Amino acid sequence: MAEASRWHLGGTPKHKLHYREDVEIRTTLQELLLYSIFLINLCILTFGMVNPHMYYLNKVMSSLFLDTSVAGEERTNFKSIRSITDFWKFMEGPLLDGLYWDSWYNNENLYDLKNSSRIYYENILLGLPRVRQLKVRNGTCKVHSFFRSLMDECYDKYTSKNEDTADFGLKQHTEWKYSSPRTNSPWHWGFVGVYQNGGYIFTLSKSKSETLNKFINLRMNSWITRGTRVIFIDFSVYNANVNLFCIIRLVAEFPATGGILTSWQFYSVKLLRYVSFYDYFIASCEIIFCIFIIVFTIQEIKKLKEFKFAYFKSIWNWLELLLLVLCFSTVFFSLYSNMQIYRMIGRLLRNTEKYSDFYFLAYWHIYYNNIIAITIFFAWIKIFKFISFNKTMSQLSSTLSRCIKDIIGFAIMFFIIFFAYAQLGFLVFGSQVDDFSTFQNAIFTQFRIVLGDFNFAGIQQANRILGPIYFITFIFFVFFVLLNMFLAIINDTYSEVKADYSIGRRPDFQLGKMIKKSYNNALEKLKLKKPETDEDKKRENKDLAEKARREGFDEKEIQSAEQMKKWKERLEKKYYSTEIQDDYQTVTQQEFRDLFLYAVELEKELHYVSLKLNRVMRKVSALQ
Repeated sequence: MAEASRWHLGGTPKHKLHYREDVEIRTTLQELLLYSIFLINLCILTFGMVNPHMYYLNKVMSSLFLDTSVAGEERTNFKSIRSITDFWKFMEGPLLDGLYWDSWYNNENLYDLKNSSRIYYENILLGLPRVRQLKVRNGTCKVHSFFRSLMDECYDKYTSKNEDTADFGLKQHTEWKYSSPRTNSPWHWGFVGVYQNGGYIFTLSKSKSETLNKFINLRMNSWITRGTRVIFIDFSVYNANVNLFCIIRLVAEFPATGGILTSWQFYSVKLLRYVSFYDYFIASCEIIFCIFIIVFTIQEIKKLKEFKFAYFKSIWNWLELLLLVLCFSTVFFSLYSNMQIYRMIGRLLRNTEKYSDFYFLAYWHIYYNNIIAITIFFAWIKIFKFISFNKTMSQLSSTLSRCIKDIIGFAIMFFIIFFAYAQLGFLVFGSQVDDFSTFQNAIFTQFRIVLGDFNFAGIQQANRILGPIYFITFIFFVFFVLLNMFLAIINDTYSEVKADYSIGRRPDFQLGKMIKKSYNNALEKLKLKKPETDEDKKRENKDLAEKARREGFDEKEIQSAEQMKKWKERLEKKYYSTEIQDDYQTVTQQEFRDLFLYAVELEKELHYVSLKLNRVMRKVSALQ
């Protein structure tokens, strides 16, 4: 009989189960500590890549080339260009003044101007700026027969098929002759098209006067034609004070509708990554990051061999795989960008009489930044894997996992209505309101409306009847009905989870208890906290009894409550302890007797509460 009581019906001894649970908790704790070190290392690595001077360098350069107005015309700058005349005024005015800094403010020469210009006296202009144009051929679209007598030329929007590659104008220099694009150059995504490299290209001179004469010559000989679809102005600067490159691209698109749309890109990047002692510290963090990747990869391979296809049933395992893929992608992009930088930067800096194409290097560096930003995002999300040691966080995860089916059903209904309104807004207001100019813009505009950011005046002006109807019905159905349904789903599920936790149907928080116990033990050893004794518990019970007497409870009720509390503590110690309890554990006669007495006392208390409620209800009925 004693032997049977030591063994569960499953055949596993209690002490082995307890040992196995202890090992599992300690393994989880070690995994949490190891991952915390990895996350701290990754944070140091990512924040070490970002320099606050990047923002200020971008701001200085953008204000110089975007906000500087043409002399005598305060309203004409790069942002406000709307015609070819405005474009040439910018080229011959603010652009030249921004690129060529001939002397100090008192006309004193501080450096050798033959080497290169220094924008704001601190930023070295690398190589020569480049201007590039892409055109389309005549006849790439058809003119309706009604208008052929008035117009026989037709220039469609830019595509690689419609691109004009024939020489034009003076046909003497590179600006009049087509240059084929390089295969490794990235394409540019503009407002009205996607543009490849190549085209009609010329570089500026190191002399401001020569460059001005060049612009005048191009303007007088009509370098910009009806077939022009985009002009790029590319150049790069380097600031040695903060070890940053700023790659600048100014874009003027000439859509088929006429006019000009301007856009710009300012990329401040740290291409020379290892210069200071802090940079070498970041390099050591990168090595540690690679070691962590190898360790995590080995762990996942072991799990995959152990669980096989069951491994893919856990969402956390999918997150682990995604994180590993992102980490390996980060390492690949880092190695590739560094190889390209060290392979090309020397050659680009030596050719000071040509255009230095740092845009390609900045392009890959920006991709590397984006990948590592996504990596650290999912690295933080993985923290939720270890939230089971906290009751509140466990309630959150339980709520989300329990209501996921309801949320999916709600999402289907929500997006049906949402996309219906988006298409309505696009068709009704798309030709007059910028926020609805495309279907994608209409979708994001509706999300902004939900958040309270909207332009009702523009909608009403576009259509005085359908505009208010669209706005009011959208706010009513999406904001007042659907969003409140979503909140109701979350709220009801959270109430169910909280009720389950209150009656004991909850996961065990062994890891949290172990952390709390270790923390208390450490405080006691450091003599920062006194250990809890039986005298403290008796004193606490005595204080509770005195408080109950002051509130009007008699001695019999107090003794009954104390007896129930002792039974509850004894039963919880037996059945809700941190040790693993088997579903088929045998119950002794004494344990059954304690449970029975506890149930009887609970029945008495419920009967007493029921009598009081009936008494209150009769008094309420008598008052009515």
